[in-house]
Amino acid sequence: MIKGSIVAIVTPMHADGSLDYPGLQKLVDWHIAEGTDSIVIVGTTGESATVSVEEHCALIKATVGYAKGRIPIIAGTGGNSTEEAIKLTRYAKEAGADAALSVVPYYNRPTQEGMFQHFKAISEAVDLPIILYNVPGRTVADMSNETVVRLAALPGIVGLKDATGNIGRGYDLLRLVPKSFAVYSGDDPSALALMLAGGQGNISVTANVAPRAMHEMCKAAMAGDIARAVEINNRVFPLHQKLFIEPNPVPVKWALAEMGMMPAGLRLPLVPLAAECHDAVRAALREAGVMP
Repeated sequence: MIKGSIVAIVTPMHADGSLDYPGLQKLVDWHIAEGTDSIVIVGTTGESATVSVEEHCALIKATVGYAKGRIPIIAGTGGNSTEEAIKLTRYAKEAGADAALSVVPYYNRPTQEGMFQHFKAISEAVDLPIILYNVPGRTVADMSNETVVRLAALPGIVGLKDATGNIGRGYDLLRLVPKSFAVYSGDDPSALALMLAGGQGNISVTANVAPRAMHEMCKAAMAGDIARAVEINNRVFPLHQKLFIEPNPVPVKWALAEMGMMPAGLRLPLVPLAAECHDAVRAALREAGVMP
């Protein structure tokens, strides 16, 4: 079971939107040095919606190669087409990824039974651990706890990234799923509470800019060191808020560029962070101690 601080890593791009592979390698090495426990490549924060299928696969392969077995790599392989999700998951396995993160199908608004059959088909088609990803704020379709419990009983489906931010719902899910099934927070502001209730980690945007702090916070929370976990979380909490001042990953890519870690390239329809938001994000970086 993968545990701890799992960064939903950005995809570095040049000003013209082309992929910056040396920049990605730099970030992977930095995260390993800073204690990040695992990396999700080409998830939502990695702009999976704007890269081509060929680029998507190339990013998975490159990240596995950069990591060289030093850290588990979770490949984003979701899609609103079950066939495409299976193909991406199959590629991730061939590329050497340790697990796949598969989002609830978006736009076509499947029923709960449709979601169940979608993920069941993926798990049966590819022998790779599957982490479900429920983010109704983006997909509109919301996978119920009852559907998650059904899926948790299937071989190969090993966890859930819960990006609802609903702690009561998370508590109930932790009560219902097997102990072998990992429940991860996908919502930085509420991640500490979910881990203190038994969650196995946080798939994080904030970890992009504060990897050491997020690793230490997750470690303390899962060890039951509440005082230490709260102290760190209080320090980075402004980042949890300000990195969503505009749609993710716009603010976090601007922040990484401000820290000198990479260029701030994006692809349309995303546009650079509005100038009036710069001071707020910069202040959060300073309060968290990641930038002078």
